[in-house]
Amino acid sequence: MQEDLVFKALADPTRRLLLDALFERDGRSLGELETIVNRHTEMSRFGVAKHLRLLESADLVIVQKSGRERLHHLNAVPIRTIHDRWIDKYTERHVRALTDLKRLSEEDDRE
Repeated sequence: MQEDLVFKALADPTRRLLLDALFERDGRSLGELETIVNRHTEMSRFGVAKHLRLLESADLVIVQKSGRERLHHLNAVPIRTIHDRWIDKYTERHVRALTDLKRLSEEDDRE
């Protein structure tokens, strides 16, 4: 299931770091991403590429060939889908309660 791949991808701090880097600036090469990862942890180019392949399989990263280079782009749609499915429905009740409380407070102030 696609959702399981997204959760697995998001569970790893290195993959989250890669996604954050792509959020900051899309269209990065493997070399650029390797440099960013190595600021935080020592990892080989092969290790970074392996993480990127998992992000691709979860559809969180889209690769575009540009000449001899492969540029990596963030695809936030799967994250938004998870938000809508798993987070939004749980926060709706709390937001509604706060707006009801505000409305009641404003009605009391008018009286």
